[in-house]
Amino acid sequence: MKKIHLIVSEFNNPIPEQLLQGALRALKDAKFPDKDIIITRVPGAFELPLAAFTAGQRALTAAVVCLGAVIRGDTSHYDYVCSETARGIMDVGLKLMKPVIFGVLTTDNEAQAEARAKNDRTNKGYECANAALTMINVMKAHR
Repeated sequence: MKKIHLIVSEFNNPIPEQLLQGALRALKDAKFPDKDIIITRVPGAFELPLAAFTAGQRALTAAVVCLGAVIRGDTSHYDYVCSETARGIMDVGLKLMKPVIFGVLTTDNEAQAEARAKNDRTNKGYECANAALTMINVMKAHR
């Protein structure tokens, strides 16, 4: 069985941890084997693309899911981090020709992030893990 890598930013915890729990629930619901799930933690969202690239280069990697939260502050730093993280994650998927899922919340405030990281099926981590499973099948169909 191929592996799914869950790359998790630690910045703005506990939101990314809640996204991770949602992703793990989705994979469990889909009966994806625990032994084929690899979790890697990185300091912040900006580090997600490099970790995704490293994980995705492995032959046994079927998909990478990047999880994190960037919450708007008082400076333009938010805009740079959001933009470059999204672009970096997209670039990794295109370079590797593997599903690399963007599961980074980009919100104006903490309440918006919390609403997207609830312990239910609306959790964006849950949705992203399901997107990875779908894209694995899409990629198989086109090979």
